[in-house]
Amino acid sequence: MKSWVVLACVIVAIAPIDAAAQRRNVDRQIRDAQTRLDSIQRESRELEDQLQRLRGRARDMDAELANIGRQRTATSREVNELDRQMSTLTSQLDTMTLELILVEDALAEKRAVLESRAVAIYKRGTLWAFQVLLAAESFGDLLSRYKYLYMVSQQDRALVDDIGTLQGLLSGQRTDLLTVQARIATQRKERNDAFGRFASLERQQQRALSQTRRSQRAATARLDELALADQRLAESIVALERARRTSGFTPTVSTISASDLGQLDWPVAGEVIYRFGEQPFRDGTTITRQGIGIRVPEGTPVTAVREGIVLQAERQGTFGPTVILGHGDGYYTIYLNLQRLLVSRGDHAMEGYRIGLSGGAGTDEGPHLEFQIRQTPPGSSGPVALNPLNWLKRR
Repeated sequence: MKSWVVLACVIVAIAPIDAAAQRRNVDRQIRDAQTRLDSIQRESRELEDQLQRLRGRARDMDAELANIGRQRTATSREVNELDRQMSTLTSQLDTMTLELILVEDALAEKRAVLESRAVAIYKRGTLWAFQVLLAAESFGDLLSRYKYLYMVSQQDRALVDDIGTLQGLLSGQRTDLLTVQARIATQRKERNDAFGRFASLERQQQRALSQTRRSQRAATARLDELALADQRLAESIVALERARRTSGFTPTVSTISASDLGQLDWPVAGEVIYRFGEQPFRDGTTITRQGIGIRVPEGTPVTAVREGIVLQAERQGTFGPTVILGHGDGYYTIYLNLQRLLVSRGDHAMEGYRIGLSGGAGTDEGPHLEFQIRQTPPGSSGPVALNPLNWLKRR
């Protein structure tokens, strides 16, 4: 009798109540970690979409670099989160393995007891219980023997039930173990994928940085080239103005004056792609425009905005073929990025006269005409660039 009571106590003691509670706590931690991981992965996908949009626009390298940096940070967080989850799952796997071993031991012990009981029952035979009852010497002895047999039968039934329960628990724990192992394998693959993305982003960032540096160097060189070309153009106008004052080569009566503000015809009809003054240039740099850019297809006829004398009709450095018209009183109109010249130095160009065909295909902005107006104020040795939009008719 005592041996049965002790055995029942042992079974209760090894029941994994605390382990189950610990497993529920671990499951909750895993769910919380999965929520964080989903949030990180969602942020990473949003950043990738944003990067695709950036690449589809004007390829803003600064924004792209910042986006790649944020993606690297998000991917690093994802890798760290996966590492933490794998550590938690590994701990859970160890706990479940220990529980499985305990349940297997308990099941083996109960099966051994059940086998022993089955052997004992088989040896005694099916009439043993009746023999025990009939051997009673008194009614009290009969009751005691019946109670004993009843308790033995209850213990045998409890033993069978415990074995069934332990078998079910063992099967469930094996399933849970396989599930956790599969989750660890999946997360290991996700971690490897995330780490691969992180390494790819690092390489991409290095390429983007190199490209940005190259673009910045190219933009700086282009700005220096444009500044030099603008300086030479200004020097040409200074020389022309000096010649005008000494020889009277331009008209004696000015064809442009302050009263013509907002009254001049456009040299070509097209979209204004850059304006007068400081304008953004490539890769975050700025450029000071001395005129306006008007987008038109190559070969578009360019006309004189007012009557004037052709003071220059030749290639002007980076600006390509250029025509400069003198209008008297220090006013000059300049037509840059031409494809072909239709006038020569000394020609008299009337208002609306074709002086050339537009070009500019090789420039950063594509085919367009750059139009400038400059004036040398009385008493000044150098020309001042005027905003052409103040002089041209409003459209």
